[in-house]
Amino acid sequence: VVKAFEMEIIPAERIVAQIGGTLILTCNTTGCASPSFSWRTQMDSPLGGKVSNHRTHSTLTMNPVSVVNSHSYLCTVVCDEREKKEKSVKVELYSFPSDPIIEISPSLVAGEPATVICKIPDVYPSDHLEVLLKKGEHVLHEENFFEDESTNTETKIVTYTFHPMAEDIGKEITCVARLPMADMDFEPKERTSSQKLNANFGPQNTVITASPGSSPMEGDSLNLTCVTQSNPPAQIVWSKYLAEQSIQHLIKNNVLSIPHVHFNDSGLYICEVVNLVTNKTENATVDIIIQGAPVITKLSIEPSTTVQEGENVSIQCSAESNPPPKIILRRKTDNANMGPYNYNARSILLPSVMFQNGGDYECVAENRFGNSKSEITLNVKYGPRNTMITVIPAATLKEGETVTMKCTSSGNPAPVIFWKKKTATGESEKISKNATLTIQNLKSQDLGLYECEAYNQFGKEEKAVKLYVQARLEEPDQMIPVIIAFSSVAAVAVPAVAILIYVSRQARINGSYSLVKALRLKV
Repeated sequence: VVKAFEMEIIPAERIVAQIGGTLILTCNTTGCASPSFSWRTQMDSPLGGKVSNHRTHSTLTMNPVSVVNSHSYLCTVVCDEREKKEKSVKVELYSFPSDPIIEISPSLVAGEPATVICKIPDVYPSDHLEVLLKKGEHVLHEENFFEDESTNTETKIVTYTFHPMAEDIGKEITCVARLPMADMDFEPKERTSSQKLNANFGPQNTVITASPGSSPMEGDSLNLTCVTQSNPPAQIVWSKYLAEQSIQHLIKNNVLSIPHVHFNDSGLYICEVVNLVTNKTENATVDIIIQGAPVITKLSIEPSTTVQEGENVSIQCSAESNPPPKIILRRKTDNANMGPYNYNARSILLPSVMFQNGGDYECVAENRFGNSKSEITLNVKYGPRNTMITVIPAATLKEGETVTMKCTSSGNPAPVIFWKKKTATGESEKISKNATLTIQNLKSQDLGLYECEAYNQFGKEEKAVKLYVQARLEEPDQMIPVIIAFSSVAAVAVPAVAILIYVSRQARINGSYSLVKALRLKV
């Protein structure tokens, strides 16, 4: 059976090709031993492709496909130079090769204008192009190119300006490009691209939190945390206001930790946050008040804890606490308050201090959280005084008996005491380095003036006692001297006379002189 002469074009009738791709049109024959092939466009335009003839078929290859290939192509076959047949195929073109390209300003600042650019590369035909710009699910901008008259592939650009907010950080900006050509069968007809929004902003809403609070107890730990909203993250610097409006810089960290707070940690703390990109700064402050029982910070005596009698003395006591302490300064020996000193850094003035002012002083500071005590000793130095001589026994003595004379004196430091006796030449001779002078086997040569001298580095004081014969006692066999002791004060001492009279035992007194006369004569 001889087959009839037939031909076909593959693909048949209509084909959709993407510009830039490869398209091969094939013209096949059957029932013809020696077919002759030819290709042309309906408008006799250039083929824009390469023809390749084979024994029973011919191909037209367009690589790459371009806009010049938008034609109806006609394949003509002549069989044995007698019979001719023709068929055509319509080539329709499009170009939608890649996803959109999104460009966003690299340094967006919240609240300031930002530009989004969406580029749709090599699109054709652009008069069908629709573009959407979305922020999250919200449509920012919609644009189409229905009136575009481009005859070739073009990159179409959509530009939109908006004001990003801080809450937009992390949201996606999406560009949706559509080429909705219902009569053309190609995929995809929609392409999208997204980019996360990263706007620089802040610092803003800066706050400080204090844990456990802004009024911790002394000795507790304290954490101050500075929180701010900023992109990129802000640089945080802690500082503290000092006296005279000076500032002490502390650390560069968002958390300031003080393991054990003290009263001097009270004050105004500043958290300064700086965004180096937006070049903006914001401050937050917190007033920290440390509470607790008083701590005595100073208890002193000026000019020194050891002074000489007559100097001007100041006793100072100060304490710190919150609430402010009540301060009581007193001398412990009499437990008497020395004034209503209810606030810090109070002084007690002791002009021309006396030795009676010496002793232990106590400072008590108290508030509702507790109290604190501290002590200091004032040591007042002074010269000897109140020097006294005591003669034992306090009765008439006979020759051969024992007499004890004891000298006492007060002073700071304790006075050194020694005894002297006037010699016949009127000079004083040291006879003892002890405060107590004992004369045994009393003889007439022991009579005379005895001097007790008390001294230290701040002065000296002297007292004297005189042993002399008051009268003679007549006995049948012998005369017994009666010794009288007379005490007086030397020139350097406060006038004070202690007279010790040893009353004679009952006896007949002959040829005696009166004691009063004797005192007048001797003193």
